[in-house]
Amino acid sequence: MDELLAEHVERFNGGIRSGDWAPMLELFTDEAELVFVGPPVGPFHGREAIAAAYDAQPPDDEIRVLDERREGGELVAGYAWAREAPKRAGDLRLTERDGRIARLVVTFD
Repeated sequence: MDELLAEHVERFNGGIRSGDWAPMLELFTDEAELVFVGPPVGPFHGREAIAAAYDAQPPDDEIRVLDERREGGELVAGYAWAREAPKRAGDLRLTERDGRIARLVVTFD
């Protein structure tokens, strides 16, 4: 698995267990963008806005990566919610800059 993707998933799942999103947020650039495709929420621009979003509406389940591929400059990973795995939930579309997440698009099937 791609190193940045693996680290993001590990820290996301750690946030689910602990309620502490700071380790996951460290992976985002200061001006990162988080976009959700499906639910009527976001987009969020900047690490502080992303942090506020996770504090206001934290997810309640861990994710599992099902597959991954490159599409141009994006890493695309199919994911499942842990309690529904292996049923596909959507894609994580990650754009990296200098070893950190510059843009993350989360789609829901």
